[in-house]
Order: sequence, then structure tokens, then C-alpha cells
Amino acid sequence: MRIDLHCHSTASDGTDTPAELVRNAAAAGLDVVALTDHDTTRGYAEAIAALPEGLTLVTGAELSCRIDGISMHMLAYLFDPAEPALLAERELVRDDRVPRAKGMVAKLGALGVPVTWEQVERIAAGGSVGRPHVATALVELGVVPTVSDAFTEEWLADGGRAFVEKHETDPFEAIRLVKNAGGVCVFAHPAAAKRGRTVPEARIAEMAEAGLDGLEVDHMDHDADARDRLRGLAKDLDLLVTGSSDYHGSRKTVTLGAYTTDPEVYGEITRRATGAFPVPGTGGA
Repeated sequence: MRIDLHCHSTASDGTDTPAELVRNAAAAGLDVVALTDHDTTRGYAEAIAALPEGLTLVTGAELSCRIDGISMHMLAYLFDPAEPALLAERELVRDDRVPRAKGMVAKLGALGVPVTWEQVERIAAGGSVGRPHVATALVELGVVPTVSDAFTEEWLADGGRAFVEKHETDPFEAIRLVKNAGGVCVFAHPAAAKRGRTVPEARIAEMAEAGLDGLEVDHMDHDADARDRLRGLAKDLDLLVTGSSDYHGSRKTVTLGAYTTDPEVYGEITRRATGAFPVPGTGGA
């Protein structure tokens, strides 16, 4: 059983539509795929309508959080998308994305880079706009060779020359909101140091006490040493260990199913969730 619990569509910063994502997941031999767009659930209906027979969809979202000045992401699975408090927080984060992106465009202009808001808006194509869309604009202009190369201190990394902060949820509040909505929380790529500062293990331990369910360990941004360290931490804190591609379509080189989650861990996630249930495919359009 092959399970990928972290994927993005055009509802945020992926390049596959939700329908294309589930069809591509089935073609890649996955049995379970999670749709975890940034701070939004608006891709759910399209993904469910197109869900191929034999593929199960886990609904979720990747929530933007910040602690002690460190940006981090929280994967939330199988929560009730209509629960009012979590919905209001997601909307607050999402609505701050546009002024933030415009601020980055302005900073890049001041640095002599001719990125325009119209260009970023075209790249986002109606999705929840984020740094990857601005990074793609830099690639289009030949400023950097790849999207990943834009996430440096020279450009868009936390604290970088063109970085602009946005509203991000306190992770303890995110855990509380997701739990109240019947969901399950997994800390996404916690050791991805190339993205910026990482959260200290002592703070992760506090999150575990507050109800954090797991750590995303097997991820393209974690080397072997980081994975070993995170596995040990997860064992010490009695946290689940997941693996995921963090697929973004053509925006990243990683492929669907490049990293996967153990079926027993997936089973435990579904057992803990009460806000929603995995959706089995019946042969969508």
C-alpha cells in the first residue's frame, strides 16, 4: 500500500489542478493521496469528483504557522472544513497572502528586478498566492535557475532581501483549532534547514504535550542524519512518523510517491480523526 500524505494543487501553489493531481496519483501507483493545499480547502470538491477508482483521498491543508520568529508548517488531516473557528483562521492567513506577495514584488522592484504583480497573479492562476509564485516569476525572468534557488537570503527566504512577513498562526493555537475540528496534526518538514531557521526540539516537545500527533520525517528536504534524528525524537515523544513527497507538480522536481507513509501510521491517523473520513474513489470524471 503506497500512501503520500502531502501534495499541492492549483488551489494553492501546485501546478496540477485537483483533478489532475488525483489522476496523476493513481497513475503513479498510489493507493492513498492527501490534498494539503496552503491554508485552503477549496480544491476538495474537484478532487473528489475526479477521484479514480482504487485511489483514496485524504482531505487536509498545510497551515502557515510561526513560533519564536520561526516560520513553520502544520499539516492538518481529516478536520471538518466548515468548523467556524478553524475556517476563520484559515481565511485570515489566506487573505494576508495577497498584500504580502505585493510587498515582495515591491521589494524586488527596489532591488532592480522587474517582477510585476500581474506576472505573479498570472502564475498563481487563481490559487492561494504564495512565495513559490513569486519564485516562479524570478525563474521566468532568468534571475534564478529554479524555484528552490529563490529561497535564499539573497531573495525570498525568511529574512531575505525580498522577504515580507504575513499573518501566521501560533502552532499551539493551530493544534487546538485542528483538534477541535476533529483533525490530526503533523509538523511538516521540521528539519528543512535550507528553508531557514528550524524549530528547536524543546519546542516540538511542548507541541507534543499540546496534542501534536506526528512529525513528517521522510521528506526531500531531510538528509539521512536529519531523518535518523527525527525518528529518535518521534520515538521519545510518542509521535507518529510520516513520509510524503510535498508534490507541487512541475514547480518542484520531486515526484508523487517519492516518499511515503507506513500503512499502520495511516491507519492510526484515520482512527484519531473525527472531523472527516477518507474518500474512496469510485471512478471520477
